[in-house]
Formats: sequence, structure tokens, C-alpha cells
Amino acid sequence: MARIVLFGATGFTGRLTAEALIRRGARPLLAGRDQARLTALADSLAGSPVGDLPIAVADVGRPESVRALVTPGDVLISTVGPFARWGEAAVAAATEAGAVYLDSTGEPTFIKRIFQRYGPAAATRGAALVTAFGYDYVPGNLAAALALRKAGADAVRVDVGYFVGGDMARRASAGTRASMLGMLLEPMYGFREGRIVPEHGRTRRFLVDGRPRHGLSIGATEHFTLPPAHPGLREVNVYLGWLGRLTKVAGVLARATPVIAALPGARRVTEALADRVLRTGGGAAAPAAGVSGVSSRIVAEAYDARGRRLSSVHLSGGDPYEFTAGVLAWAATTALAEGVRGTGALGPVDAFGLDALTRGCAAAGMTVREPA
Repeated sequence: MARIVLFGATGFTGRLTAEALIRRGARPLLAGRDQARLTALADSLAGSPVGDLPIAVADVGRPESVRALVTPGDVLISTVGPFARWGEAAVAAATEAGAVYLDSTGEPTFIKRIFQRYGPAAATRGAALVTAFGYDYVPGNLAAALALRKAGADAVRVDVGYFVGGDMARRASAGTRASMLGMLLEPMYGFREGRIVPEHGRTRRFLVDGRPRHGLSIGATEHFTLPPAHPGLREVNVYLGWLGRLTKVAGVLARATPVIAALPGARRVTEALADRVLRTGGGAAAPAAGVSGVSSRIVAEAYDARGRRLSSVHLSGGDPYEFTAGVLAWAATTALAEGVRGTGALGPVDAFGLDALTRGCAAAGMTVREPA
């Protein structure tokens, strides 16, 4: 019997996702590398409406243990990061089984790997790989698809911006901080003139809730998912707007990334720092739903060949971690019950359809709103 497998269940995002799955009536298999922590998690969730939850020990250092988790028809959710270092075992397991794969990554290098390296192999095995299915980067895919639908055939460019309100620096989990450290020296990319190109340090200003907000370009799924669905697109830009007034400074530093990355030992230093963050923790405590004090805004704007803005879509939501858990739970339960649309590497709209994705995001707390 097909089931939902949650790999990385004892981590910060994993636990939130387990709770969200239970709220949707699912009974996931909780998987991770630490038997004691899995047992403690299952015990803490005991008495839920779905009953006691099964557990399984699996470790990316033993790929065969991850493969043993997944059978044909299953839905595998992976929250094991940093994904560029530890994510491949889950992708390989889902691909080999012909399963549906979802993850919570926001790492550009891993996303690019999914679409360019793993996607074709998954398609031949009947597997569906839906990467970055959380705050990174489902809302931008949704907002951009809605903006492009409003803009019509004249749209040749779309810009997406991700913004937060509240103290996201304190809210960030240890896993998120480790992933961000791992991304520091990784090459970014954009979509220009119909192809993926290197990108370093581009910035732009958006109007969000009536005031200017700046964003720094970042590699995301939108660069891979939007152009095939909208053949007239020649340019896709995605910006992260968490840095406020430091955005321009970050842009200058980003342009120096290729030089810094070439220095001997530079990558070993960032990996060691990431490992230290994971060992010492320092991640946010999970608050009661809706009380983290952090909110999210996503903006998508479509333009014609003359640079004229044709349409704008704004999304509004709450805590990014709560949204990630909620939308992963929605996607997993939907995929288990109804399947997904297609195989290989898929975007959120490809996998579920625009209208269904709109409803799924709303159920997870991210809704369309009129620009201020």
C-alpha cells in the first residue's frame, strides 16, 4: 500500500511537516538517522487522530537504507539539508522506485542539479521530482504563473521578489543557516535570451505594501519551470529581499563570489562553518501556529518587450516555515490520493495545475491580494 515517507522527520522543518501531515489526516512513516530521536518524536505525536506513527532508521551515509524506505507509488518528502551535500540519496531512492519526490530545499545548486541531471533519469523510471516545494519557491511560481496568465502573449519577462516582515534572522533554523553558508560560494544563475546563464549580484527595487523594498538575484526553480510553460518568455528574474538596506552591499559581494570561491580551501571553510551550525543548533524554537511574528510577501511582475509592465500579482502569507510545512503536507496528500501531472523534474504548477496550486497555497496560508 502506497504511503507518505517523511525523511528528516526529526529536524526543525521535518517536525513541522509531520504535524501538518497529521492535521491533514495523513499517517506518515517518520524516517531519520537517529532511532532515539525518532522514537521521541513519535511518542510526542502519539494520541493524534491518525494513531501511532511508524518509524524507520535511514542515513544518507548508507544509501541502501534510504532506498529501503521507498516503494512504487509512495510519496517521499525530504527535509534533509544542506541538500547539495546530503540530498542525493533521497532523490536516487525516489527515482529508482518510480515514486513522487518532494523536498524543502532553497539551494540553487541543488535545484539546478535536479532539473539538469536527475530529471531525465527520473522520467525514464516514471518518477516525479518536485524540488523546492516550500516557501522556496512555490509562492513565486504561483505568483508568476498568475501574472503571466493576466499579461497574455505579449509577456517576455517576469520578475519575482520574495520579502519577509519581522525578525527572520532570529527565526531561521540551524538547517537554513547551514544551507545559506553552503550557498555563499556557489554560482548563481538567471534566465536570459531563452537560456540559463550565470548571475552574480543583480539587484532591483519592488514596491511592496506601498513602500520600496530591494532584492538580490538568486537561482530558483522559476528559471526552469516558467519558460517551458510560457514559450514567449525570454527573461526570468528571481530576487530575495530579506537583506533590506544591505542588499546593494550584498550585490557587490556576490559579484566577487567567483574569485573568492577559487581561493584554496574556501569551500572547506564554509562547509566547516555549516557543520558547526548544525552541531550547535541555534535554530528557532517552533512557536504555536501563527505566532512567530514573521510574515511573507511575494511579488511577480510581467513585462513586454518594451519594458512596459503588463501585470502584477502580490501574495500574502505568514511564517515561511509554517507555510513550507503546510504546503508540503498538502502536496504529499494530494499526490498520494490523485498523483501528479507528469514525470521527471516538475515545477509546482506542472505537477498540480495552477488552480489546484492556488487552493493548496491558500490552505497553507498564502493568498492572492491586491497590490497596495
